[in-house]
Amino acid sequence: MNGLHYFVFGIYPYIALAIFILGSLARFEREQYTWKSDSSQLLHRGRLRLGNILFHVGILGLFFGHLVGLLTPVAVWDALGVTHSFKQMVAMVAGGVMGGLCLTGLIILLHRRLSDPRLRAVTRPGDKILLLWILITLLLGLSTIFVSASHRDGHEMVLLMSWAQHIVTFRGGAADFIVDAHWLFKAHLFMGMTLFVIFPFTRLVHVWSGFGSVTYLGRAWQLVRPR
Repeated sequence: MNGLHYFVFGIYPYIALAIFILGSLARFEREQYTWKSDSSQLLHRGRLRLGNILFHVGILGLFFGHLVGLLTPVAVWDALGVTHSFKQMVAMVAGGVMGGLCLTGLIILLHRRLSDPRLRAVTRPGDKILLLWILITLLLGLSTIFVSASHRDGHEMVLLMSWAQHIVTFRGGAADFIVDAHWLFKAHLFMGMTLFVIFPFTRLVHVWSGFGSVTYLGRAWQLVRPR
């Protein structure tokens, strides 16, 4: 079991990251016509706007919340005078709100896709696996709030931060920090890392285009002259 733990939380993150980056580059290079969100708005518009807004607001909030919460060095929070217990409370509240929005939107989109015969007919097995994977990952993440509520000293949160920061800075011994972490945290981390593995092979690749569109803000004006 220790060997499996060190593989999943010490080696697997780099495998997932490599597949995420190289797989995305390969798909963009070889299959650009499949690089899209596969919108189903033309087939059935009902409840799309509400579910879409809730899901995207929630999942973007969770993404950036995890990014800032896990990768900001502990020393920075200490220098700002933010205690570990207060940071954990903020993470629980913000994660609960954003997770709730994301879950509500996802359920609306799932119901819309699976209840309409036309949408159900064009829904591929990969789409179902992706939606189910996101749903389970989200439910596991929301479940960790109840675990965190039972010990509000922020100690386990600091261990998770140390694990993430050791991973992204390529330092050894990252898996040691979360050996004794609750299994819900470990399951959530595994599901989240695997989401990066399946990312290049699903409609999720359109996320790159979303972030890439920000570059249009800095582009020069297009001049159109009459003949």
